[in-house]
Amino acid sequence: MDELNGFAYILGDDINTDDIVPSHTLTMRDPHEMAKCTLEFIDPQFVKKIDKGNIIVAGENFGTGSSREEAVNVFKILGVKAIIAKSFARIYFRNLINVGIPGITLTEWNENTFSKGDNLEISLDNGVIFNKTKNIKVEFTKLPEFLTKILNEGGIINQLKKILSK
Repeated sequence: MDELNGFAYILGDDINTDDIVPSHTLTMRDPHEMAKCTLEFIDPQFVKKIDKGNIIVAGENFGTGSSREEAVNVFKILGVKAIIAKSFARIYFRNLINVGIPGITLTEWNENTFSKGDNLEISLDNGVIFNKTKNIKVEFTKLPEFLTKILNEGGIINQLKKILSK
């Protein structure tokens, strides 16, 4: 999973789990139906605009609020490849890794670094994001090896299945 390519979708600060998965959807049994409501109060057209392979770029405190796993699973269902944020809520960050979505903390970025639709290439092994659209390279602190292993297995459940099958 070293190299990821996708197009930037920009979100702001303090996107919480209630914003990501509105509470009225929590009684839905079908996670694909739930995913259709992702971020509906932040951007009512989000699900129509997001493409499989998009990379979300967000501000401070992404994923704050309750630790509901649905707020990560909807991005997996929608095909989001990675989430870059200035900071993450701790549990949300780990839930991302556990389902196989890289969470990348990039504390310094602004509208000159990323814009909606920019073509991004991420090297997890090298800790580099290359914005091909703007010809900008930014470095981030690489994830620890144990988290990278979880991502390479496609999430914690897949990793555990592999370990238990030996």
